[in-house]
Amino acid sequence: MALIDLVRWAPQGNQTIYAYRFPETNLSTYTQLIVQESQMAFLFSKGKIEGKFGPGKHTLNTENLPFLRNFYGIPFGSLTSKENKNPFTAEIWFVNMLQPYNIDWEINRMDIHDADYNTNIPLVANGRYGLKIIDAERFLIKIVGTKEIFSQTDLTDQFVGESSTKTKSALMQFMINNRIGLKQISAHLDSMSEHLRSIMLPFWENIGFELTKFYITTVEIDSSNPAGERILEAISRQSAQAIGGYTWQQSQAFEVAKDAVDGMSNNSGGLLGAIVATNMMGGMGGGGGIMQPQYNQPTFNPNNTGGQAGNQQPIVAAREVYCSNCSKKFASNQKFCPFCGDEYCPCPKCGTDNDKNAKRCVSCGQQLSMDLALCSNCNAPIASGSGFCGSCGKPVSEGKCTRCGTALTPNIKFCPKCGQKNG
Repeated sequence: MALIDLVRWAPQGNQTIYAYRFPETNLSTYTQLIVQESQMAFLFSKGKIEGKFGPGKHTLNTENLPFLRNFYGIPFGSLTSKENKNPFTAEIWFVNMLQPYNIDWEINRMDIHDADYNTNIPLVANGRYGLKIIDAERFLIKIVGTKEIFSQTDLTDQFVGESSTKTKSALMQFMINNRIGLKQISAHLDSMSEHLRSIMLPFWENIGFELTKFYITTVEIDSSNPAGERILEAISRQSAQAIGGYTWQQSQAFEVAKDAVDGMSNNSGGLLGAIVATNMMGGMGGGGGIMQPQYNQPTFNPNNTGGQAGNQQPIVAAREVYCSNCSKKFASNQKFCPFCGDEYCPCPKCGTDNDKNAKRCVSCGQQLSMDLALCSNCNAPIASGSGFCGSCGKPVSEGKCTRCGTALTPNIKFCPKCGQKNG
């Protein structure tokens, strides 16, 4: 068996290799070991490290390797010429300590109770971390074993399970303890990354690595399963409704009405489709269907005894007002806010919704009173001094103060100008 005169390792290719075992073991006291600046070399004999070598050129003799005198009986200071080679058997490992290695990581699935939506949401996360060997001896003893080459793939395959579990657990605990919801995750990526790095640092140090960096790139809903898809669709619908200004109930009603109308158009809906469409378009919502234009329809004069249509009320378009309780818009022909159920208390002058205990209108300053006159035709409130109903246009019968001549509505007990009793 030929003796090896020169031992060295020059990495080739793009593969990231942490450790390399020289394939030959038949060495001699003349063998030259060359270690590059980015490397450290270790000589193993009978499974034990017997020599460590830093960058430079080394001769494997008894001066560098005292164990040769005990195991092989080679005298101290033995000649190292080619004619006086003393053979021995040993393994030489090279460890690459040049720079950090960037490794991508990901968590495929983690279910968490989201603080924003108050429900369980499936999430996925990914990022990158950097490793650098700082204790080559510990690294070789603890994880390399009998392999000839230990690469980045070997490292990730060996520790992906334990590393992913620790990362997943630490990430979920941080989000739960700090009540970080899906809407806020992007703002906390830096703090979460730093926290996870502090958790993972001792794990990698135990096997000879320094965790130089740890980044979380994204944490988002897992769209690869049906539950995640449904949640994304629901969030998308919620956003569209908020931007469009309609509620989920209205969206569902529109869909039902559309299906009913489509059924009528192709004769597949039958009587049921006709009834549903009719109700949705004009027979629901207290006299005004969802699809019905929001204005008051003409009515007939109940006092007309001739059987013919009497004077029709003028069409008054409903305006939008803001609810005094929840500040959302609704039509002024509604008696209650459709969003919070608060009663509509309109100002008799400008129609602004006021709190029922308000004394003056928050918009125009009109004095508010629970004793406002009501129109005898449409029962709408009439502002003091009004000549006509602001809702239907019916003339208001008025009296005059006997002292100062101020026009008075029937419900006013005292003249607001001089205090004279009305009637």
